[in-house]
Amino acid sequence: MTESFLIFQSFNDAELAQALADRLQKEGILFQVEDTSSPIDPVIIGSGLDSDIRIKLKQKDFQKAHEILEEQYSNQLDSIEKDYYLFDFTDQELIEILEKPDEWGYLDFKLAQKILKDRGVGMEVEKIELLKTERIKEIAKPEELGRSWIFLGYFLSIFFSPIGIFYGSTITSFKKTLPNGERVYSYNLNNRKHGRNMLVISLCLTMLWILFKVLAII
Repeated sequence: MTESFLIFQSFNDAELAQALADRLQKEGILFQVEDTSSPIDPVIIGSGLDSDIRIKLKQKDFQKAHEILEEQYSNQLDSIEKDYYLFDFTDQELIEILEKPDEWGYLDFKLAQKILKDRGVGMEVEKIELLKTERIKEIAKPEELGRSWIFLGYFLSIFFSPIGIFYGSTITSFKKTLPNGERVYSYNLNNRKHGRNMLVISLCLTMLWILFKVLAII
């Protein structure tokens, strides 16, 4: 079975995406570029907040790509101007960056380490790796849909069954990609059971509706 490509990083800026693609190519890492940006001029429709360009890798290459980019940004730290906003962060705020590297990016992650070290609050490599591991465990936890969303799913399954099929299948099978490339279910087991119920109800009612339409024509 061919290993699929998973989203490694998303960009709004085409130049940043190209820079990453060039670096990956230089290091011999296979990748795919997926451009989901609108063909309409953003000046006309406005600049959205959603990322448009996705760099996709195979799961086995995620760790190597992370290491390459961390090294790349480490080499830029000495050129960062002292008015860069992280220099005004407290020690605790910098530690929070190390706890959630996926929310900050490589430059801020490496710079936070350097600032803490310069302040005498340096953290051992083992501790930083432990923080990364704990963060992945936290992100991997499945979400739990509220009762109102479950009720909406059953309502759609009964009265708008074609939409219910999409809704139920999404809850049942949707997965998220972790920073290490691992894929896990987005919703907890109980939610996925409800999703399967919605899917079965929607499929049955849709088939009945189609059958009635066929019989009516006959």
